[in-house]
Amino acid sequence: MNNSPIGVYDSGFGGLSVWRELRRALPCESLIYLGDGKNCPYGSLPAESIRMLAETAVRDLIGRGCKMVVVACNTATAAAISHLREVFQSIPIVGLEPAVKPACKMTKSRVVGVIATERSLQGEKFLSTLERYGQGVEVIKAVGRGWVEAVEQNQEHTEQCREMVSAVVEPIIKRGADVIVLGCTHYPFLKDVICEVVGEREVAVIDSGAAVEKRVESLLDEYDLRAEDSNEARYEFVSYADEQYCERLRAKASESLLR
Repeated sequence: MNNSPIGVYDSGFGGLSVWRELRRALPCESLIYLGDGKNCPYGSLPAESIRMLAETAVRDLIGRGCKMVVVACNTATAAAISHLREVFQSIPIVGLEPAVKPACKMTKSRVVGVIATERSLQGEKFLSTLERYGQGVEVIKAVGRGWVEAVEQNQEHTEQCREMVSAVVEPIIKRGADVIVLGCTHYPFLKDVICEVVGEREVAVIDSGAAVEKRVESLLDEYDLRAEDSNEARYEFVSYADEQYCERLRAKASESLLR
């Protein structure tokens, strides 16, 4: 048993969609959420820059006593997860990947859309997963340009955001996709808008949040790291941006629990 916190790291607000899954499923586990904020978005940054940012963040979380770190950022996972596991071998580090495998298994039209950042779509793990499970499936890759910024600025429900989402989603549906994968942890905050655009059409919208939570549970058991049932969980939010950003992180976290 181990009552130390689990660290959750993202470029900004997006990883709160994973944080929410962990908090709901693991009520005895303390969580420290690190939302960079200062360098967000990561999507178009050079891979080496992302690796440096991710290493700094994970080192910070370990310094704060975390027993495990969840890299709740698809872009940072794509660019840095192997490097992080090599540098920090003393604790489990969980990464993310777009839910390509379940999408390819569930599609009936044999057409799947994957919306992610540029860096995630270029990632070795994504490409290898696509090669392994995408045989016989047309996978349409698209970048959610401006989507991360909309979430960071709390503009998810503006008309401008809806138009931006529609510009990406409509062409995917028109090409026959019946499953759309949200390959960035910011994107689930736009799920209501995406579903509005989808309307009555039979298109499933999925992300990897629940799968990550299951992986965390598995590792907690494997390494005997679960918190005691009597542990009173605490939730901490930190950032490399200013205190105002931290306050917005806390507010966004509270809002996410209502979804």
